Amino acid sequence: MLVLNSEMNSIREFKLINHTLRPDFIFIRFSNNSGIQIVLCMGFFTMYSLTLLGNGLIIILTLLDSALHTPMYFFLRNLSFLEICYTTVTLPKMLANFASEVKSISFAGCAAQMYFLLSLGTVECYLLAVMAYDRYAAICCPLRYPVIMNQKACAQMAVTSWLCGMLMPLGNVVWIFTLPYCGPNKINHFFCDIPPVLKLACADTTKNEMSILALSVLITLSPFLLVLVSYIRIIFTVLKIPSAEGKRKASSTCSSHLIVVTLFYCSASAMYLHPKSRHAENIDRLVALFYSIITPMLNPMIYSLRNKEFKDALERSCLKLNPSKKEVLWLGGRGVDQEA
Repeated sequence: MLVLNSEMNSIREFKLINHTLRPDFIFIRFSNNSGIQIVLCMGFFTMYSLTLLGNGLIIILTLLDSALHTPMYFFLRNLSFLEICYTTVTLPKMLANFASEVKSISFAGCAAQMYFLLSLGTVECYLLAVMAYDRYAAICCPLRYPVIMNQKACAQMAVTSWLCGMLMPLGNVVWIFTLPYCGPNKINHFFCDIPPVLKLACADTTKNEMSILALSVLITLSPFLLVLVSYIRIIFTVLKIPSAEGKRKASSTCSSHLIVVTLFYCSASAMYLHPKSRHAENIDRLVALFYSIITPMLNPMIYSLRNKEFKDALERSCLKLNPSKKEVLWLGGRGVDQEA
């Protein structure tokens, strides 16, 4: 009896340890080939550098140039800061793992990474919706635009977007990481995303999956409807403009935002709203690579290359930094005029 009781106590202690001790998670490497690992590391480092450079340039320029102190660039500055945070949540850890034999992340680190990824993604949903409303007000209500999008209103919209983003995913993340994890600890992904982490739980995750799906629909659908309604109103207003030049100018103010919205919602829907399949893991990895690394890198290029105001502001800043260039251009122009 004593032996039996001792064995039963040992089993209970073992189960208790398995449920209370939280394991480190290990990311499955991209490839066992060291050459491919080096190439991928260099590629990710380049993309991270471009993301920091491009979004950082937008933040600095919109702060320094008074011509860009408008609601549109205020929200764009918020979006650029968000993109920097978003990539910083995943890429530095990925780059560190390339230099490490064991590509691991602690249980708490995994929870924090998932929370910030979901939170920042939610903030982006609402910021893009607010930016669409800003374009609607500018094009459809030009005379009332300064009143509608005053400084206080812009600040309130930005703060609300950030608060909603920080609070809405919190419950689901806490619920996911209170599940027991006592089996395999290898994550078949680049970072701690919901689907690959849930697969490692030693419990029924059906309720978690249903809750996550409901939250994903809520987070993506409500802002998307606002974006959709805004652009429907914008299209009707643009069609009523008599001149082709007026239509072109009105459309050009929305094109960059519309491209970014399309990239974001297509990748988010593909990641969290697609049906399960045998190849879902491979699809998830590709989609995650796109929306977590490539899209934040492309956003500043989309806004800067298609935006004349931004390019003019960049040129003014360059001339301020190098006054001699401005003088040479001015003298050159005067010289040409005199010769003519």
